Amino acid sequence: MKFLLLPLLLLVSAITFAQQLDTPNYKVEIKELCSESEVQCQNVLYKGTSKVSGASIELKGTAWHSLCADGVTPCRFLGYQFKNGRIRYLVHESGLLQVIGSSGKVVLEEQGVWDYQKNSQQGTQQESPDHSTKTEPEKKP
Repeated sequence: MKFLLLPLLLLVSAITFAQQLDTPNYKVEIKELCSESEVQCQNVLYKGTSKVSGASIELKGTAWHSLCADGVTPCRFLGYQFKNGRIRYLVHESGLLQVIGSSGKVVLEEQGVWDYQKNSQQGTQQESPDHSTKTEPEKKP
């Protein structure tokens, strides 16, 4: 029985979830490097690329959840959070990208649209997780 479980566990650990967020000025790729069973992934990669300059940044971060009434248990998935020194990058489940400066002021805020992909060693397939919400960018008057 042990010999059957090991290959199965290795297969599950080889799966990553890649999500791409397209905003008016940025392409953001998010990769969760955790198993599907892990509720609060602590190993998430962010690659943000400017559509204008082509400059990019790569950061490590975590899944972001609200907490239940006990103040400990993760409840609702909110998105992902990343830090670059004292600057915070928030990628909301709704597709909102925010960059918060060291003073706490929002220095960038853009609404985007999610594109989900499930990657494994066998190939890539499109998949939309249960927490997905696709929204169109807001049009400013």
